[in-house]
Amino acid sequence: MPRNEPTEGTDEWGEGRSPKRRKAVRYAVPVAVAGVAAATIGLVPAFAGSGSPDLPKISAQDLIAKIASSDVQQLSGTVRVTTDLGLPSLPGMGGAAGSFGGGRGGEQGGKSDDGASAAPQSKLMELASGAHTLRVAADGPDKQRVSIVDKAAEYSLVHNGKEVWAYDSGSNTAVHSTGAGRHGDRHHVPKDLPGDLKNATPQDLAKQALKAAGDTTSVTVDGTAKVAGRDAYQLLIKPKQAASTVGSIRVAVDAANGTPLKFTLTPKSGGPAAVDVGYTNVDFAKPDAGLFSFTPPKGAKVVDGDKERAKAEREHGKQGKDFGARKGAEDFKKGLGGLNVVGKGWTSIATIKGTGSGLPSGKGPGAGGDAGKFLDSLGDKVSGSFGSGRVFSTRLVNALITDNGTVYVGAVDKQALIDAADAAK
Repeated sequence: MPRNEPTEGTDEWGEGRSPKRRKAVRYAVPVAVAGVAAATIGLVPAFAGSGSPDLPKISAQDLIAKIASSDVQQLSGTVRVTTDLGLPSLPGMGGAAGSFGGGRGGEQGGKSDDGASAAPQSKLMELASGAHTLRVAADGPDKQRVSIVDKAAEYSLVHNGKEVWAYDSGSNTAVHSTGAGRHGDRHHVPKDLPGDLKNATPQDLAKQALKAAGDTTSVTVDGTAKVAGRDAYQLLIKPKQAASTVGSIRVAVDAANGTPLKFTLTPKSGGPAAVDVGYTNVDFAKPDAGLFSFTPPKGAKVVDGDKERAKAEREHGKQGKDFGARKGAEDFKKGLGGLNVVGKGWTSIATIKGTGSGLPSGKGPGAGGDAGKFLDSLGDKVSGSFGSGRVFSTRLVNALITDNGTVYVGAVDKQALIDAADAAK
């Protein structure tokens, strides 16, 4: 089989497999990004041409166009994901992630009773902290594989045509889904498969950053770099709005084919990157067909994802694509009094109107006891014309919860949240 554009390094997908060259999941940035970005992003006339390696000069507009026009669909590789948002490391996080994954049950004795541990959503929380290794592969829009390999456990999501398998080795549980039951078309498979885990690749993170960019953003080309053995230009994205907590976003773009190879988000406060996602090795060639075949290991619990979804839809009395996610969002929004977004660009703030009762306080008569004291130790007490409340901070995202329960959250500084609350009065 011919190999084009080889790069350094190989690795294994699991026990029993020989080393294979890899292909990274590629979801192309829409071509429209090029025209929109050139017209709306605050482009600075900077050029790449210095540093290592020595590459021809390119403008920011042309580099964005190169990303937009890239049509690489056969790739594989290993992606390293490192996240440091300043969140506390809480015990039992894995169980919490499973409960947020939409499953109706939990894990008992390390075994999942309903496949919740194998649901893609249950893995997203794990990627929000620490360092993780992903092995990714794709052969066009109908074949993708994403595996999270941490310590002795592995989680794999395999999409091959209408067949989708999710397998969690920790609970030895596999969930099998097809397009059956969706709009009467047995061959229909949701476009977002293999799940939100694909958003952990440099390509999709870069796409989201460019989509969010507008006249509040400066975009330049800032030198070159070697990433996974590939020559790359570095696209530097910086907010112009002072209240943003984002310092910069740096995207390493493959000089040959326009594929984003590395995505680094650094907070304005400095220190290590809050999000750093990049290929440690990457190969642009047709992957082995065996990567997209999956057979549950002997003794694995196999859950019929189609039946579980249909059952959930019947219990709620409705049918339709993405019903579960939409119903959950509607219930969340209704329960909190409605969601609204104020501001624009990097200083957009999501607001959720309160119902009159805020967080408990550990001070004063009738206070919230240990829970209130714990919250007092985490949040900074603030006040303004809106009243008073607490600001809870991470390295990137801050949230103000007022005493009447209204929430203001965004990647903005504390004063921006207070100003938003005052303006809402």
